[in-house]
Amino acid sequence: QVQLVESGGGLVQAGGSLRLSCAASGRTVSTYAMGWFRQAPGKEREFVSVISRSGGNLYHADSVKGRFTISRSNAKNTFYLQMNNLKPEDTAVYYCAAHETSYSGSYYLNGYEYDYWGQGTQVRVAS
Repeated sequence: QVQLVESGGGLVQAGGSLRLSCAASGRTVSTYAMGWFRQAPGKEREFVSVISRSGGNLYHADSVKGRFTISRSNAKNTFYLQMNNLKPEDTAVYYCAAHETSYSGSYYLNGYEYDYWGQGTQVRVAS
């Protein structure tokens, strides 16, 4: 069992930056691919970014490419989402998720593929 806790959300002006963290406990996340998803009011949850177990493969949604960067520290059992040049349309609750995998380079884009979820952290971007 893995427990995930997000932090780092808040209110920021358009063009600003935030760094979200997802701290894991219960088990080491070195055997997990880790993803970030978000859900805006009235919208379905959507994929944002994912990093493979090894950290060698990353994938970002087109809407955040060039602005968001996912990273991980297996030593700290934590992974991150650096968000730059934020836009009002980035306003959402952001969730981290973990998928246990035997494949070090694999990553997963669909929420149903993930085994564990955090409680979410609110990001608001003011125009």
